[in-house]
Amino acid sequence: MPPRGWSGCRSLSSLKQQLGELDRIKRIVRLMGMVNVAPGFDRMPEVIDGASDFFYELLGPQHGQHARTAVGLAELPHGIPVEINGEFELRA
Repeated sequence: MPPRGWSGCRSLSSLKQQLGELDRIKRIVRLMGMVNVAPGFDRMPEVIDGASDFFYELLGPQHGQHARTAVGLAELPHGIPVEINGEFELRA
């Protein structure tokens, strides 16, 4: 089980559950990361780097390269520190 709040692993787990096999992932199109931040914190891209690096290493440069958005929010549901949403292109 991935650590609580580690959205990259949770996203991967959800994908595997829905697809059956991760081999169906052709490439990552985009990741959007939302970070629960305090006023004045502006390093959201550095926080989301971890998820981007994880998927890049997992799928390699040809399939893991993706567009990315990182934003800071005053609050996220259930007190989670980070939420990651991803768009994936799948093989038929």
